[in-house]
Amino acid sequence: MVQRTNTAEVMSMDLSPKKPNKAYGGEGGAYYDWSPADLPMLGVASIGAAKLSLSAGGLALPSYSDSAKVAYVLQGKHGFTFLPTTPIYLHGWCPWPGKGTCGVVLPEATKEKVIPVKEGDALALPFGVVTWWHNAHAAAADLVVLFLGDTSKGHKSGQFTNMQLTGATGIFTGFSTEFVGRAWDLAQDDAAKLVSTQPGAGIIRVRDGHRMPEACDKDREGMVLNCLEAPLDVDIKNGGRVVVLNTQNLPLVKEVGLGADLVRIDTHSMCSPGFSCDSAYQVTYIVRGSGRVQVVGIDGTRVLETRAEGGCLFIVPRFFIVSKIADETGMEWFSIITTPNPIFSHMAGKTSVWKAISPAVLETSFNTTPEMEKLFRSKRLDSEIFFAPPTK
Repeated sequence: MVQRTNTAEVMSMDLSPKKPNKAYGGEGGAYYDWSPADLPMLGVASIGAAKLSLSAGGLALPSYSDSAKVAYVLQGKHGFTFLPTTPIYLHGWCPWPGKGTCGVVLPEATKEKVIPVKEGDALALPFGVVTWWHNAHAAAADLVVLFLGDTSKGHKSGQFTNMQLTGATGIFTGFSTEFVGRAWDLAQDDAAKLVSTQPGAGIIRVRDGHRMPEACDKDREGMVLNCLEAPLDVDIKNGGRVVVLNTQNLPLVKEVGLGADLVRIDTHSMCSPGFSCDSAYQVTYIVRGSGRVQVVGIDGTRVLETRAEGGCLFIVPRFFIVSKIADETGMEWFSIITTPNPIFSHMAGKTSVWKAISPAVLETSFNTTPEMEKLFRSKRLDSEIFFAPPTK
């Protein structure tokens, strides 16, 4: 259940973007998460946020979570291995299957899905899903995955609790060998060996030469939407582009109860001031680039003015208005919204509320002249939610 906080608490809360802290890790990589102690809005909104980074050969051991999530692959590419003795490849370069893999076992399924994943992939992970993640030994780069989800039914509001199936912190280390042996039809000595042999916790490195399951493109169907390849929902020249993740293009989103989008705005472009009009929180992770962010709350009070950069996360409270202006580098962010099919209301552009309000009401509301009202209404007739920088 979402925590109830009073208006004064929300208005005085620190909304500034934060980077995560390392929770655990080892030779194969690390798991990072954001804590409500550092980002209080996580607890208020009952949202969890974490990031997994696997180096070459890294494996995130099978686990399940107390929260439904959306996973977004921030980094993960095909690797390339130099084979100077292999003449059939030009200059000795040989493509190697080094992309990341996600194993998924849906509730009551009798077979896992072994999904090849790459940068831009979004996956909806409902309750009860068991997952593992692997980055091949030949990978050219780390596999980095962002997790955002609803913790309202979890053990800790604002933070995921992951239940490991194996390893030093695996759930079966807590059972007696009698129970494990009975459950798996093993002798107690064998059960004890099986449970205790893996010393790693959460993340390990797969030994060289061990063959992991082959990923299957068919397993991507209905499970993955690549936000970098999907049709654009908004595309504004010199402004920005949006891909929206919803129940239409990824039906599992309905089970997760969250919507999401990937937004990319160009150099010095602006994202229109706007708010989620269905009582949803906006949780935003800056993928790359940087820019200025302003958030305005109750009674016209600016509650956040900051510069956000890649790797940071921040949350916009319900009904508060947010706007962003990209730096020279442009800015890209991935967001979840705490409803599967979000609706936004914008305060600038041709689809803004100002274009719908009658001239007489607008003129009186601003206490302005008819000439100023006409000038105001004549602007942004062709622009939607992204605005290119003004021409000099």
